[in-house]
Amino acid sequence: MSPEPTLTARHEDGLEIPLLVWRLAEPLLAISSAALGGGIGVRHWVVNATVPMSYRRDDPDVHLTELAAREGLDGPGIGLLTGVDVAEVVSAEDGGVRAWATVGLGDPIWAAAPPADAPAAPGTVNIVVRVPVRLSVAALVNAAATATEAKAQALWDLGLPATGTSTDTISILCVADGPEAAYGGPRSEWGAPLARAVHAAVRKGGGTGQGSGMPWSDRLL
Repeated sequence: MSPEPTLTARHEDGLEIPLLVWRLAEPLLAISSAALGGGIGVRHWVVNATVPMSYRRDDPDVHLTELAAREGLDGPGIGLLTGVDVAEVVSAEDGGVRAWATVGLGDPIWAAAPPADAPAAPGTVNIVVRVPVRLSVAALVNAAATATEAKAQALWDLGLPATGTSTDTISILCVADGPEAAYGGPRSEWGAPLARAVHAAVRKGGGTGQGSGMPWSDRLL
């Protein structure tokens, strides 16, 4: 996986809209909750795309596939959408684990809450993590839970009574071959640095402009 994603842009609806692209040096094994490439499998790239608040497409997987094709990305990948400016991506590294986050907090919620009468406000936290060893499938599942817990801890540290937003995603990528690490929990060899890296990235992102809840397209007004 590239040390840092490449920031580019695409022209849509009369706007130049930012796009982050991770071009993987080699295919990686991933677990993801993304609209495109979700599930568990080998992935060749990751895209995190800003969309304006006027976005109304009901086929995000198709849209993300189109964006990947424009970037010349081949093979299966992971595609993410967010209303915040992906140019403000933040990253953190701990013990060889690297985490990137775009942090939109316009609609912080508790996961377990009464049904809402009003539609959800804009807000998405997209987290991408790279682990430098092979994780077992069970460890990948555990690592996704660990990352979610670390995100919730970061929001608490930011003073937000919330566990996240209603549209957050987690994507964990690891080496596709080699000896498997069996665990990904917060006190495991690789889960512990993963938790610290995710916590640092989300906390930093939540304290910047992108964590204010202002969508990217609102800044154009």
